[in-house]
Amino acid sequence: MTTFPASLPGGTWTLGDLTVTRFGYGAMQLAGPGVMGPPADRDSALAVLREVADLGITHIDTSDAYGPRVTNQLIREALHPYPEALHIVTKVGATRDEQGGWPPARRPEDVRRAVHDNLEALGLEVLDLVNLRLGDASGPRPGSLAEPYEALAELQRQGLIRHLGVSNATPEQVAEARTIAPIVCVQNMYNLAHRHDDELIDELAREGIAYVPFFPLGGFSPLQSSALSAVAARLEATPMSVALAWLLRRSPNILLIPGTSSVAHLRENAAGAGLPLSGEDLAELDKIGR
Repeated sequence: MTTFPASLPGGTWTLGDLTVTRFGYGAMQLAGPGVMGPPADRDSALAVLREVADLGITHIDTSDAYGPRVTNQLIREALHPYPEALHIVTKVGATRDEQGGWPPARRPEDVRRAVHDNLEALGLEVLDLVNLRLGDASGPRPGSLAEPYEALAELQRQGLIRHLGVSNATPEQVAEARTIAPIVCVQNMYNLAHRHDDELIDELAREGIAYVPFFPLGGFSPLQSSALSAVAARLEATPMSVALAWLLRRSPNILLIPGTSSVAHLRENAAGAGLPLSGEDLAELDKIGR
């Protein structure tokens, strides 16, 4: 039986048959500026990943599009052969262009190629969990996901993928995916100020499906909130700590994957997510996105 450090907030969650710490790590920021090219300091990037393992974090989120091919190579160099308890979640459905854009790559042949690229880069024979990325850089877009998701489901039947999820998806796409093959997580943008998925989160919680918010502080355009700043100042904490702690309290099926390229910041995030929030704090924070 795997034991997890008491210092990690939130406890654990089960993705299918995989137990992960609710406090995870997102590897996107290990690539260069704009998530393109290698990190400015490769040794520091490797040190962050080794600290992830040392902290007992067992959920790393990545994609072969980060870099591209940069973060997966770093993960392999830092952590392979992987600890038995560590689970790496990747995503397919988008690639990169020379301008740093994220053009979709969701034809069945694109999906198959991306899965094999992830397997090769990470040095794995089976991927623990693959999310199908939908929509575009501005958010989810309506439309059927059947063709690419069926391609993923076939790769799952072939034994190359253990579990499936969707990312940047509408509630209708989540429902459609579940008619094709089971999902264990949904990864969408969600934070204190962007609460459009509240109903979906509650529905997924009832079904035992994880919800993994990206951009917990607004992403490339950090959210500006006087209420968040006031609560953080009162608690003598950073806004990021308050935002992460609020997400863990929001619902038991929420898993965190904050990213950073700094060992010190990683430790701060892990400690900050365990910040105790009072009823008054929660009531004040809940008003932000209402």
